[in-house]
Amino acid sequence: MSFATPSITLTHEGALAMLTAAVAKATQMGQPQCIVIVDASGVTMAELRMTGAKFLSLKSARAKAETAASIRAPSNAIPEPVQPLIGLATQGHVTGLPGGLPIMLDGICVGGIGVGSGSGDQDIEVAKAALDAIGAT
Repeated sequence: MSFATPSITLTHEGALAMLTAAVAKATQMGQPQCIVIVDASGVTMAELRMTGAKFLSLKSARAKAETAASIRAPSNAIPEPVQPLIGLATQGHVTGLPGGLPIMLDGICVGGIGVGSGSGDQDIEVAKAALDAIGAT
């Protein structure tokens, strides 16, 4: 019986590299975004609302990041029929909106990124650019 599992931790340098790449991608797309990066326990490591991004999208970006880190899957993997109830049960901390991705390094979830203020496809594209910056999947 094992009483521990191996783990790795996302560093602040990794979070900053992800944030920088996400901003660059959003700028290239011409779509200001809100970007939130959380560690594996859902604690915010980096957060930015780009000039021109919708201020309420910061809340949805945070929920997307927390969801992805918690379920170790994209935020839109939450089944549609349960989305309203799980959102209420978690006081908005879990969402089924697209734009949240887990940060996986060496097969271990080290956190989540959530992006909001564009379309779902734009949000996902910006989040993927951030993952690419650190070699995460």
